[in-house]
Amino acid sequence: MFTSIVAIVLGYLLGSISFSILFALWLKKIDIRQYGSGNAGATNTLRVLGKGPALCVFLLDFAKGSLAVGIGYWLGNDNNWIPVICGLAAIAGHNWPIFFRFKGGKGIATTVGALAIWGFVPTLIAGLTAIAIIALSRYVSLGSLVLAVLLPVLFAVFGKDAPFVWGASFVGAIAILRHRKNIVKLMNGTENKLGSGKKGVRHGA
Repeated sequence: MFTSIVAIVLGYLLGSISFSILFALWLKKIDIRQYGSGNAGATNTLRVLGKGPALCVFLLDFAKGSLAVGIGYWLGNDNNWIPVICGLAAIAGHNWPIFFRFKGGKGIATTVGALAIWGFVPTLIAGLTAIAIIALSRYVSLGSLVLAVLLPVLFAVFGKDAPFVWGASFVGAIAILRHRKNIVKLMNGTENKLGSGKKGVRHGA
């Protein structure tokens, strides 16, 4: 029990390391949450800092989600709920980081990192579908929302154990909740497309 609690706490603390905020501080001495969309994530890093930092942020955010789940497997005593909860803790840490006044990103890269360990094949299919939608529409938020909806469906179709299906359902619900403003903008036709918007100008989350 104690080791499981330690794993969950470590997962949250890992998630709370906001690489988008750190890269912006290191490279431009700015708080990225005051620029672009105001979101501390890879997409806004692309808008504000460019492709190289954005790729680094995505990979590091992905890695912390995967590492948190790995810690859950290591310390979870063969209880599948522990790696699931550790992944959720990392996502919560990214969204509400204790190190940065509980204001973080939307957790998509961290979510995908956790899900890739929970179930690689369904996550890959959902991810490729989301990437295709982003490439066609240039709306990152739309791809993220499709990813959120597909994940629990595909986890169930591929016969994953109940903890992983429930975990995928929960992260999908979190992603939709975090994108509620984007949903309104998509419906109104005012959502920013990938590559649009001026650097250094805040457009709202």
